[in-house]
Amino acid sequence: MKTKLVMKALAVVAGVAIGAMSGVSAETVGPVTDPLGVVKIPKGAPIHIGGYWTLSGPDVNLGLDQKRGAEIAMDDHGNMVAGHPIKFYAEDSQCNAEGGQTAATKLASNRNIVVVVGPDCSSAGTPGGPILWKAGIPSVATSTTAPSLTAADRPEGLHGYMRTIYNDLAAGAADAEYFWNRMECKSLATIHDGSPYAEQLVRVAENRFKELGGTVTAAEAVAPTDVDMRPVLTRIATTKPCAVYFPIFVAAAAQIVRQFGEIKGLEDTTPIGGSALMAPGFLEAAGDSAVDFVFTNPDTSPDAMGNRYPELVKKYKEKYGEAPIQAFHQNAYDGMAVTLMGIEKVAVKDDAGNTYIGRQALRDTLFATKGFDGMGGEVTCNEHGDCAGFKFAAYKFVDADPESFEIGKNPIKIYP
Repeated sequence: MKTKLVMKALAVVAGVAIGAMSGVSAETVGPVTDPLGVVKIPKGAPIHIGGYWTLSGPDVNLGLDQKRGAEIAMDDHGNMVAGHPIKFYAEDSQCNAEGGQTAATKLASNRNIVVVVGPDCSSAGTPGGPILWKAGIPSVATSTTAPSLTAADRPEGLHGYMRTIYNDLAAGAADAEYFWNRMECKSLATIHDGSPYAEQLVRVAENRFKELGGTVTAAEAVAPTDVDMRPVLTRIATTKPCAVYFPIFVAAAAQIVRQFGEIKGLEDTTPIGGSALMAPGFLEAAGDSAVDFVFTNPDTSPDAMGNRYPELVKKYKEKYGEAPIQAFHQNAYDGMAVTLMGIEKVAVKDDAGNTYIGRQALRDTLFATKGFDGMGGEVTCNEHGDCAGFKFAAYKFVDADPESFEIGKNPIKIYP
């Protein structure tokens, strides 16, 4: 109920804010006229781009991995765009609504920023996107998968919000089909943490599982800060599900995994997590309980990625001294690459070498992206800002040592 009330409040605030559009207005600057305003970049000055991801706390691997993917994309572009150096601002979204609001507000206050890449968490993007769009700044999100963010009936404040990551309408259905078809599981319990990502994902999975003929025996919720999961797990145990599905974040998920084996009645029940847990931080938090733990995730094996993905991994290792630390660096690379391509398409120069970027023109150009050969596969956007497909996989940790983390080795892909 709390989540629904927050979402409704954010939708109202976003609608009012965008209806006013007090931060931007139609204008003509130099050779460019744009209904949302024009950014002028003097000759030799940088083009300003923002970003916000989870850069602190238990889910830092999620955001840091994506920030790195975006940085490599800028490197590949010579850290220049439209003949100007790039000035990049990265804020910490903390993977929550408060952090997303704060980060987006900081970025929106910089009137030189033309576009923002990120965020990584739907809970940050839900308030952050409207704040940025009120200032005429489009968002190119990199791992926010909640269906509400790109729904046809989304608030007007999200009309500047697109993503180079899949929609959980696809991921949730694929997860349910894995439980039903591959695991031959007929009864499922779910746990979410109240975040837009987790709650919407489990609802999609539950609905698809029921369509297939399965039974959802329990639908529970925890807080991201909860440490004692025994009461929730005990209630679930009385319903005797085949599996417990909890696509939540590191801290709470680690507590569930640690305590799962203590609960009588769950001996024959399989715990299954989601993509936020593909991180060395989860191994550190869950300890030995992480061994043999299974979670669903987009397929990050080289044969499932774009043709150039091995190049990205090589550059990642050379630049940061380690293999990728989460699953979405390629989505962030694609988000930044599409962003830079969009800027170059709309940038207009005058005879003095100054550059002009129309805000609405940039948004529309980004949303019109078609057939981009991305690191994660083809990037083609629909009118609502969904730009990437979903390829399902299941992974399993085989070692509890965080130092052993390397995608493909620990965790290993077990399906397909």
